[in-house]
Amino acid sequence: MVPGSSKKKRVTEKSTEKSPVSELSDDLLVEIMSLFPYKSTCCCKCVSRRWRDLVSHPDHRKKLPQSTLAGFFFETYDIATHQGSRETCDITSHQGSRRYQSVSGNWCPRINASLSFLPKCERLDIMDCCNGLLLCRCWKSSDGKMMDYVVCNPATEKWVVVPATNWSSKLWAIRLGFDPAVSSHFHVFEFVHAFVLDAADRRRDIEVVGVYSSKAGVWTHESTRNLLVDIYFFSPSVFFGGVMYLSSYDNLVIAVDMEGKCKVIHTPTPRDGCGAFDISLSQGRVYLANHGDSEVSIWALDDSSTGKWALKNRVSHLQLFEKEYPSTHDYNVIIHPEDNAIIVLCLQLHMGGQSKFCHTIWILGSCILCLILDGIAGFLIFHMFLCSQSHSQMRT
Repeated sequence: MVPGSSKKKRVTEKSTEKSPVSELSDDLLVEIMSLFPYKSTCCCKCVSRRWRDLVSHPDHRKKLPQSTLAGFFFETYDIATHQGSRETCDITSHQGSRRYQSVSGNWCPRINASLSFLPKCERLDIMDCCNGLLLCRCWKSSDGKMMDYVVCNPATEKWVVVPATNWSSKLWAIRLGFDPAVSSHFHVFEFVHAFVLDAADRRRDIEVVGVYSSKAGVWTHESTRNLLVDIYFFSPSVFFGGVMYLSSYDNLVIAVDMEGKCKVIHTPTPRDGCGAFDISLSQGRVYLANHGDSEVSIWALDDSSTGKWALKNRVSHLQLFEKEYPSTHDYNVIIHPEDNAIIVLCLQLHMGGQSKFCHTIWILGSCILCLILDGIAGFLIFHMFLCSQSHSQMRT
């Protein structure tokens, strides 16, 4: 016998053996895949061409888990006549336009950007978005004094009114907390400054946190003893584990529970440049993104009780944008809610003739959207929308 021939024969026989999975029909294999979480379904596309084609086939998409990331709401605010910076300007009387951009394909219901299913009002501002619900401020009169909050689900067009407090019309920092995996009830958070904020007031110390519970149907208020933090309308936030996390403008993260009690968590490193860290929630973890001159660093909150952060990644501008991106340009970094992809929303203001906003969404070097908005002399706010079909406490 030729040396090694037996071994070669065994290898040949083994290589010709069929995997038991290969004997499964397409329908049965798709049925099994439908039991996987979304991230595992994405990994299935890397197993073989057959699996990739099954996952990508239009007939199977409705059966398989989908990402909850549905799209983005964009609201523009015209502040050309107002003196002040992005942080100090009063946006409550300078609303421009609103639009919605889907990134989900056809699996999420069509979203009506005008939100015309809501009660009629003089003006409507989107204040926050959390797990498929929007928190809106509905102005009942043009004088900017009478208003209510409305929490709605654009996918189902269901909504509920939340009564305003005495200071609701003068606040900037209002947030929504909702976790459908835990409860069908939501919470609204109001952050009341020691001196109610106006265009000329630079104080940011918080005196009271108001929390509305949809289950109890009432507001409760907790004194913070003048918590010295810079929280603005634009301060990024996420809701996780019954706690609202807000990124402030002074290298702090504020953790607020559903009773209004606050805790200060220091960021892992000082912010490069002005503004607040971008904050995201992905796969059950809170992340911060710090924008540097040539890269973005990603940090995860390992322990909220001790405020310990762990550096998870550093990504160069060249990796993100496939080119060197000027650090002076405005962009936001989001961690995809179901996997480790980094989503970057870049904002460039093109001057010359008529003003334009170019808002581009990148996912690790791949441009998936370039949104051009004409005739805007102000700035743009975005809200990431996660599609949700359920909320038992709402009505049509």
